[in-house]
Amino acid sequence: MHDAVDKILEQWAAARPGLDVSAMGVVGRLSRASRLLERGVKAYFDEHGLEAWEFDVLATLLRADRTLCMRDLASAAMVSSAALTNRIDRLVAKGLVTRATAEDNRRLVLVTLTEAGRRLAGDLLEGHLANERRLLDGLGPAEQAQLAALLRRLLRSLGDTDL
Repeated sequence: MHDAVDKILEQWAAARPGLDVSAMGVVGRLSRASRLLERGVKAYFDEHGLEAWEFDVLATLLRADRTLCMRDLASAAMVSSAALTNRIDRLVAKGLVTRATAEDNRRLVLVTLTEAGRRLAGDLLEGHLANERRLLDGLGPAEQAQLAALLRRLLRSLGDTDL
């Protein structure tokens, strides 16, 4: 069974015999899989009038189950502070989070889920997880666990760290 990356590798083999393109096979497939998975996740949230990044921020606050300062929220959501500021502005405008400065430190910005934000994130969570399971249906449970372990090892080798 061939995929689009196999075609690219075959073209390289014809154009440059002997060139080791095995890494291109792995990186290319990871890249294509990432785009296809993102498309599948986006489609789910589009059905609910939400951007995937909006859910990411809401879910980060939901799983923390507390107010987070912008620095901690940016780290947990894996985005820059500048990107997070824009995202929080948009979520505040939608009434899904509140933002306030800490009483004892005016430089510390605190973000909290509103009741509407908590309800929305909670309502979408099960559907989101079902969608992710559907996206991975091409692999059995043992294969998914093996892939997760290999990807964890790769991420660690690339410098990814615990949050």
